[in-house]
Amino acid sequence: MKTAQFVPKTDPAANPASLTSLPASGLVGHIQAALQADTAHASKMKKRIKLLLVDDHPVVRKGIASTLTQQEHLQIIGEAADGREALRKARELAPDIILMDIDMPHMNGLAVTDLLRKELPKIKVLILSMHSNTDYVLRIIQSGARGYVLKDAPIDELVRAIDTINTGEAFFSPEVARSALNQYVKGSGTINAQVAQLTNREREVLVHIADGLSNKEIASQLGVGVRTVETHRERIMRKLNIHSVAGLTKFAISQGLVSLNG
Repeated sequence: MKTAQFVPKTDPAANPASLTSLPASGLVGHIQAALQADTAHASKMKKRIKLLLVDDHPVVRKGIASTLTQQEHLQIIGEAADGREALRKARELAPDIILMDIDMPHMNGLAVTDLLRKELPKIKVLILSMHSNTDYVLRIIQSGARGYVLKDAPIDELVRAIDTINTGEAFFSPEVARSALNQYVKGSGTINAQVAQLTNREREVLVHIADGLSNKEIASQLGVGVRTVETHRERIMRKLNIHSVAGLTKFAISQGLVSLNG
């Protein structure tokens, strides 16, 4: 009786000879396509933009979050409900971009942005608010914000603003841009010299004073000694030539450093 001869089946993937039998162009193209796919996937994962949402209304934050989480390249890493929490979260989480409201308790969005501009300049701020009047536009620019989008803007405009700012460019809603241009043309685009001469820490102390905090409370908030706060207060009053808490509060409000609803 003849014994059947066993012929093993070959796996082309496991047999180098079978690979060499493929056309060179096809093999190279296959490898390049696989490498490009891996590179594209890795690049996509690395380029996710980390966002911090700052707004004192939970419903607004939830609405923005639910919309932006549908964008694969965007990642919401935290939320904050007021200016002080925004500063703390920014220091802890180091987001790429902060979506910042203007009118918030304790410290408004423009004051926070101004502080971040000096302390954490790599963090970009996109103001997201309902204000489009000329009283706010230049303050937003002067605070160091990279862009400004109205809250009622279409979602594609908001996403485009985030993507644009992430590349280092500025983005302003058309209505806001026109308002800014008109204000500059009218000659009102100058920064208050008194505010400009205050240091970053002095501005922060000024905001806390305007919020009604005592020297001891401010010291606790900033993690410094009471005497240090007293020194800052003395320097602020001397530089601004304002020598009462009421006067400092009025000045801070007039410059957009704090909000009336704070």
